[in-house]
Amino acid sequence: MNITADLLGRQAAEILKSWQMPGKYIGTVVEVMIDTDLRGIDSHGVGMLSGYQMMRGLGRIKMDGDISVVRDLPSMALVDGGHGLGHPVGVFATDLVIEKCAETGISAVAVRNSNHYGAAGFYARRIVEKGFIGISMTGTPGAGIVPTFGKQAMLGTNPIAFAAPAKRNPPFVLDMATSTVAIGKISIAKRLGMPIPEGWALDENGNPVTDSVAARETRLLTPLGGSREQGSHKGYGLAAMIDILCSTLSGAIIPGVENHQRRELAEGNVGHFFLAIDPEALRDNGEFEDDLDELIDALHETPAVDLDQPVLVAGDPELAVYKDRIANGIPVPDGLFDEIRKVALDSNAPFILDQDDT
Repeated sequence: MNITADLLGRQAAEILKSWQMPGKYIGTVVEVMIDTDLRGIDSHGVGMLSGYQMMRGLGRIKMDGDISVVRDLPSMALVDGGHGLGHPVGVFATDLVIEKCAETGISAVAVRNSNHYGAAGFYARRIVEKGFIGISMTGTPGAGIVPTFGKQAMLGTNPIAFAAPAKRNPPFVLDMATSTVAIGKISIAKRLGMPIPEGWALDENGNPVTDSVAARETRLLTPLGGSREQGSHKGYGLAAMIDILCSTLSGAIIPGVENHQRRELAEGNVGHFFLAIDPEALRDNGEFEDDLDELIDALHETPAVDLDQPVLVAGDPELAVYKDRIANGIPVPDGLFDEIRKVALDSNAPFILDQDDT
């Protein structure tokens, strides 16, 4: 069924309220989650509620975690998320990097003691809305990527998002995991009872697996590329780079490394990293945006193999889905509908998705 963004957001808010999340955070979390679902990134929106419920039960997430600035420099900062859910501290750090970029032309903010923050693209788009180039990347609460030639997960799926402002065109927005696919896409396949393509995940012996249930349980994902022959060493290197910036630089954990060193994985200590660049620091007003328009136009005009499938640029698919879902609602498969209902009931929160929202 299709459910309006408003109703889905109110349902998420009821659950977060039942978890004793402060009101000042609830609106932020709902905004990030629903925007993510509106753009078709179903693996990182309300479909994460059951995962958050599990992490909360394990003591990994403090719903009222305090956000604080640990180190504050003119163009850099280190922020502590207080072991809370990642969306509030992600927005806080994004707004801080925007503020500093406006003063210095370039800025970076690292975050520690956070948790899953949803889709990286949300934060990069928030930066680009101010006219800046934005980068957002994050570590993850658990290991998922198996290094090339290995058979044990050591790094997270470690997504990165990059956004740049144009003038005539929508902004260029790249949002990607450094695994071949995000773990959430395997969760969706499991929810729908569908197999996954060979090359997405491995079994305990390092062999490809196509059973989505088994793949979700083992969490042994291939790096971007899938195999050494197809460039998985590049995805592996990118995943390590992101953990260096998000986790090593901020003092957050890298789950596979913590397990390797036999250190306890207790309260959430996920790291994020945000970077903002003001194009006007290097170019005259509007020149960067004009040139990016030219690049986007040229890419769109690339001769296509199939005339029914023109060449796209990063951000095009999400924008098309956004327009459709604003008009027609967000598709909620039966499995996700039941999953949200169970989370609500287990949390003693009202279940309202079966209400008429017309």
